[in-house]
Amino acid sequence: MMTAVLSAVREQQSLLAGLMLIGLGMATGLHTATAQPLATDALRNLKAPAGLQIERFSDVSAWGMPRMLALDPQGQLLVSLADTGRILRLDQTGHAEVIAQGLNAPQGLTLLGKDLLVAEQTGVVKLPWQDSHWGPPQPFIRHLPSGGHPLKTVKVSPDGYVFVNVGSSCNVCVEDNPLRATLLRFTADGRPAGTLVTLGWHAQSAVWATGLRNTQGFTWHPQTGALFATNNGADNRSSQAHGAVDDDLPPEHLNQIEGGKSYGWPYCWGDPAQAGKLFADPNMPGAAGTCQQSQAPALLLPAHSTPIGITFLQHSKLPAEMREDAIVALHGSWNRKQPSGYALLRVQFRNQQPVATVPFIEGWLQDNQAWGRPVDVIVGTDGWLYVSDDLTGWIYRIREKTL
Repeated sequence: MMTAVLSAVREQQSLLAGLMLIGLGMATGLHTATAQPLATDALRNLKAPAGLQIERFSDVSAWGMPRMLALDPQGQLLVSLADTGRILRLDQTGHAEVIAQGLNAPQGLTLLGKDLLVAEQTGVVKLPWQDSHWGPPQPFIRHLPSGGHPLKTVKVSPDGYVFVNVGSSCNVCVEDNPLRATLLRFTADGRPAGTLVTLGWHAQSAVWATGLRNTQGFTWHPQTGALFATNNGADNRSSQAHGAVDDDLPPEHLNQIEGGKSYGWPYCWGDPAQAGKLFADPNMPGAAGTCQQSQAPALLLPAHSTPIGITFLQHSKLPAEMREDAIVALHGSWNRKQPSGYALLRVQFRNQQPVATVPFIEGWLQDNQAWGRPVDVIVGTDGWLYVSDDLTGWIYRIREKTL
């Protein structure tokens, strides 16, 4: 049964991909559309916690593959489509309206006041709020490195700073560009505001934290304001010099980001045998003491599961015992013998610190084949959890089960 469902999904994805290529040349201006539905039988394979259900809220695959999510000033859902350069807005019924297009692989979305910031491959643009709509994009942050891990996320911190991630250029290497494998901080007018304050003719750096191979998901704890971020570890590593590749190394990280600290890459990763410690990569040795001087992860996540989006549940309508916790989207592995990820993970917090993970939604992986890949998670103004999936092109909603 599942093989037939996967086949039907992929056949319709191929058809929609062809239609999308034709439509790219024809689409101009702002317009609305309702995407044709894909097969929904696969939803039956998704396992939700007791009392909750997961449903398809919207199918945006005719416009592109959805990545990151945000809320507009009226609380409507915003969705980035990196593959087609578009930003969508969804109404309460899931109908899509294109509010921007022609962007350079847009991913991260965030409001700065009522203006919309969009992270592109080489920087951040601002869409100014003008008389109940957003105007054309204007440069806001320029000249960020692209290539390697090019997709970027932008968010505004509770104290008004703008944070942007820059991924590494490689799997494991020593970067030439100091902006690589970092989290950057800027002021609300786009000026660099990193931890190292410079004087005189030296340009101010934007670097806030380093040693972060690919940190596409980050958010702030609703009570403490601490910054928590997911990070994707390196591929093809071993615990022994010149040893065989170990599918279970390195673990992915949930980091608590503090200004001025390094988080280990490319020399170290979280040690599965010693909580709060880093393990030195025997095939990429750093200087003496590198791993002792770097910051260990707050929590380890499954190796190569590709954690991306993260959101806290404090303001959700999900069960009360979950509202201290966070949800992380595991986009899924690409080079493991036994695939991992393709799920939503609940990170349990106690005393404002992460202590454990438990499954939240599983079932996008069937018979070692993935039919869906969750990317981002956000709590909507209705209190329910929304999830983007860049394989099906769907946006899901997780809410209280109805009879």
